[in-house]
Amino acid sequence: MARKIGSRYTAHQILGRGSAGTVWLGEGPDGPVAIKLLREDLASDQELVGRFVQERTALLSLDHARVVGVHDLVVDGNDLALVMDLVRGTDLRTRLERERRLAPEAAVAIAADVADALAAAHAAGIVHRDVKPENILLDMQGPIGPGGAHPALLTDFGVAKLIDTPRRTRATKIIGTPDYLAPEIIEGLPPRAAVDIYALATVLYELLAGFTPFGGGHPGAILRRHVTETVVPLPGIPDELWQLLIQCLAKAPASRLRASELAARLRELQPLLAGMAPLDVDEPDTEPLPEEPETTVPEPDDTPAPRRGAVSLVPGSASTDSNRDTHTSMRVPAPDELAGGARGTARAPRASGAPRPGSARNRHSARRRRITFGVAGVVLAAAVGGGIWAVSSGDDQAPPQDSNNSAPPTP
Repeated sequence: MARKIGSRYTAHQILGRGSAGTVWLGEGPDGPVAIKLLREDLASDQELVGRFVQERTALLSLDHARVVGVHDLVVDGNDLALVMDLVRGTDLRTRLERERRLAPEAAVAIAADVADALAAAHAAGIVHRDVKPENILLDMQGPIGPGGAHPALLTDFGVAKLIDTPRRTRATKIIGTPDYLAPEIIEGLPPRAAVDIYALATVLYELLAGFTPFGGGHPGAILRRHVTETVVPLPGIPDELWQLLIQCLAKAPASRLRASELAARLRELQPLLAGMAPLDVDEPDTEPLPEEPETTVPEPDDTPAPRRGAVSLVPGSASTDSNRDTHTSMRVPAPDELAGGARGTARAPRASGAPRPGSARNRHSARRRRITFGVAGVVLAAAVGGGIWAVSSGDDQAPPQDSNNSAPPTP
């Protein structure tokens, strides 16, 4: 059912829903538009409405080919809406869910487009604060670029800031998605332009690897890793690209590149990446499962690990939704929580096809080795009893599993 949004726009059908509101396909004086209608509880918050109006000039002035432009901000009764460009395509999360990881040339081309968008925003004094695949749109009607990548556009500028009112966040809340949060935000510092660079480097790592460098498990564990762990190398990418990634994932904001520098460096690397296939690595493990009792032989489990995107922070909600909008508040961990996790290097990716430590498949393999050694011992004893001498060596315990939390792997 169509509904009027202000005096100039009509919303015709829902394109998607998210935690901040609903996106509609709409019509305005100049043609089709996308209308992000914020939740009614947000529209009834007078403090937020005031901030919404204050941001109007800045958001309307952000005009760049790699930014989903804002045409209008509507405050009308219970309606609080952003009227935006309509992009004919999909978001980057959808492509990742379909392909899991991209060829390095395509991944770098998309990241360079987003870096261009951030450079324009930062020059205008705007920090995005929630760069993630859900907020990167791919224009399927645009020209195909390096590696077959479609033009990438960054959307939802200003939404995190609008929702992040002092009353909603106080001193113990933060806004964002755990996998992409810069360490300084977790530690309670105000978000500056460098947080967007950290988030974009995390997205680029995810495009290459199929998983984020510090993700997996409970949100509190993810936040702790951002602060206490260093990222592990990805096998198979040129050292120049890896050095660029770790510079932009530096814990110290001042060590990261500016957006314009990052865009230029990424484009310089594109000829080096031409023709490279997607990386062949599997997601590292999060929390190993407890060992099965010796009396139990688990069935082998060859089911691949589920593909993971952003962690849902809303209890009982689905991990993703059709609008991919996951702005939520969450508690900042206390210093003792941050200090309580594994220190050093984050878990290294596994070789493709290797069993996950702690998985049923891994425990089955270890148990099978123990059974084999036990049978060999019985055979040896019988042989000795019959006067036949034999030499046998081996360990009746399963080989220890590698621990990548204690020491960093060599690049």
